[in-house]
Amino acid sequence: MPSETPWLDWARQIQSTAQSGLTYSTNPYDLERYHELLALAAEITAAGSGLEKETVRNLFASESGYTTPKVDVRGAAFRGDELLLVRELADSGRWTLPGGWCDTGDTPRQAVEREMREETGYEVRALKLVGVLDRATQGHPPYFFSVYKLLFLCEITGGSPTESIETGESAFFREDALPELSAGRVTEAQLRLVFRHHRNPALPTEFD
Repeated sequence: MPSETPWLDWARQIQSTAQSGLTYSTNPYDLERYHELLALAAEITAAGSGLEKETVRNLFASESGYTTPKVDVRGAAFRGDELLLVRELADSGRWTLPGGWCDTGDTPRQAVEREMREETGYEVRALKLVGVLDRATQGHPPYFFSVYKLLFLCEITGGSPTESIETGESAFFREDALPELSAGRVTEAQLRLVFRHHRNPALPTEFD
C-alpha cells in the first residue's frame, strides 16, 4: 500500500531528528538548531493538518528520548467463523479489533491479552503473531508518530462480554458482514488478513 501523505513523512523525520538531537547533544549551538527543527516540524504538521501550531508543539514536547515507533497490539478472537469486534466510543460507534498501546513492563502477549480482557470482558490466550505492520503503509488516516501494529490470533478461554470506558458493546461478525470500521485503529484489509490466518493457522507471520 502507498505510504501516508509526504508532508507527514517529512515532518515526522524532522521531529525525530530534532528529538534525538535534543536528547544527546550538549553543545548549546546544536541544541538551538534542534529546537528550530522541532519548531519547523510543528509548523509543517500544523499547516498540513489544520491544527494550531501550539497544539502540535505541545504534542511534540510531550515526547522525549531517542525516537522509536510506538507499539499497538490488536487481538483477533473467533467464535466459529465469526470475528470478535468492539464498538469504539470515541469514534462515533465504529468497530475495531480489541487492543491498544503496549504498556512498559508488558510483553506483547501480556499486552494483547490484557487489552482483550479490559475491552471485551473475555479471557483470551494469544496463539499466534499474525502480522507486524507499519501503520503508515496500511491506509489508515495520518498520524503524527510512527506506529508498529502487532496483530495476534487469540483463543477465548473464559469470561463474559462487558463494556469498558473506551469501548461499548462487543459482537461477532462474519467476513461477509463486517460493520463500519474505526479506520484509525483497523482496516478491512487487516481483518481479511486475520480471517485468512484463522482459516489456515499454518500461514507464516506477515510483516512490512
